[in-house]
Formats: sequence, C-alpha cells, structure tokens
Amino acid sequence: MPKTTPSPLSGRRQEAARNDRVILEAAREVFVEDPGAPVSAVAKRAGVGISALYSRYPSKEELLRTLCHDGLKRYVDETEAALADERDPWTVFSEWMGRLVDADTSSLTLALAGTFTPTPEMFALAERANELGVELFERSRSELRAGIEVHDLSLVFELVAAIRVADHERTALLRRRYLAVVLDGLRAGRGELPGPPPTWQEINQRWQATP
Repeated sequence: MPKTTPSPLSGRRQEAARNDRVILEAAREVFVEDPGAPVSAVAKRAGVGISALYSRYPSKEELLRTLCHDGLKRYVDETEAALADERDPWTVFSEWMGRLVDADTSSLTLALAGTFTPTPEMFALAERANELGVELFERSRSELRAGIEVHDLSLVFELVAAIRVADHERTALLRRRYLAVVLDGLRAGRGELPGPPPTWQEINQRWQATP
C-alpha cells in the first residue's frame, strides 16, 4: 500500500499538540518555582508568543486548572495500574509511591493549592483519586505500621516533593533517597505514632481558593 502524505490539517494539529505540551511543561516549571508569576513568564519559558498561549488558555486560572487536573489524572492512572498489579502488596505499594514521587504531582499541590478555584470536574476527579487511594491502602494495610492511615500518604508525598535543589537530576535522586527512608518508616513493626492522621476535609480544604 503506498504511503500517504499527511494533510496540512494533521500537520497543524501535530504542531498545536506539540505547542500545548511545551506550554504545559513551561507552566509547570514556572508556577512551581513562583505561583505568582505572570503568564508572560510561561510564554517566555515555552518560547511561544503570548497570543499563542492565550489562544489555548484564556487565563492564568485556566492554565493552573489544567496543570492540576493533569496531576490528578496521573495519580488516578498510577493508582489504577497499582490496583491491577497482582504482585505482593508491599512491592506494589512501594513502587506506586516511587512512580508518583517521580511524576512529582505533589509539587503542584504545594505550590498551587488555594491559588485558584477548582471546577466541579476537578473535585469529582479528586474524589475518584481518593476512592482509589483508599482501595490501594486497604490492600496494603497489613504491610504498614499501626496508626498509618490513607491521608497520611498525601502529606508524605508533599514532604518528599519539598526536597528541591538546583539540579533536576540531583533532585530526583535525593527524593528517591528520602522516599526509601520514609518507606522504611511506613513498614509494619514500627512504634506508635503521635497524634491523629489528617482527615479528608483537612486535605481537601486547602484547594479552596483564598481571597
């Protein structure tokens, strides 16, 4: 069968998709470093014109929503993959945590929670993420120390995400180093933990935009 030449429209779509990826990657870098940065800083980092950015994302808030929606979707995808994994519970749990640390979705929470108004769709996706996280946690509970609850894990991810140095590769290595320390502390057989775990309300209320 002879090869077909891509139509100009498909080429434009490919270029638009590439630009979108570049914009979102740049926006993530810019806003994790400085949540108060202007949209113009994203366009400059992405190497695109401000009009091209606004044609895709009409406002900074829309850009922030997209970033955080994508982060939630990554969490959901990784948790669904872990739930489908039939290996021993500790291996599944520890590798799931490692993949989410590498995905660095918690940096978005640290930087952006409370800076914009989430959509009902985002709250629904967060609820789905919570349900899946609870299911995976319950499957892993026998491997975890007494007193650990599912919402502890949200703050553990944020603790690891707070590790940041100038070099991105070094940051990734350090996060994996301290994740190993944390995982050791999460395993069954450790002593009693002080204080109660965070509640879902405490975790969720941080996403309420502040005036």
